Amino acid sequence: MPTYDYQCEKCGHSFEKFQSITASTLRKCSKCGKSALKRLIGTGSAVIFKGTGFYQTDYPSDSYKQSAKKETDKSSKKEEKKEVKTEVKAEAKTETKKTPPPKKDKKS
Repeated sequence: MPTYDYQCEKCGHSFEKFQSITASTLRKCSKCGKSALKRLIGTGSAVIFKGTGFYQTDYPSDSYKQSAKKETDKSSKKEEKKEVKTEVKAEAKTETKKTPPPKKDKKS
């Protein structure tokens, strides 16, 4: 079901209405109560994706690409920090291993 845009010619109030394609157009304004609503031309025919979780190709704008790049840079830096920490921990473990004391020869 598409979303249609309406505007009242008397008070100027505009809003969106989620309606079936076969539903009749609205006539009465919900704000002023007058029968002066007009459905705006050219709206309601396209699918609108709001929110996150869509494919990268759905957002070709430069601003979206820049924000996506920042997010990937942040996550890669976090991964690098984790790798460095695990390497440091591994080195610390190998350095802290106690070597057994040298065996004493029995010369009695």
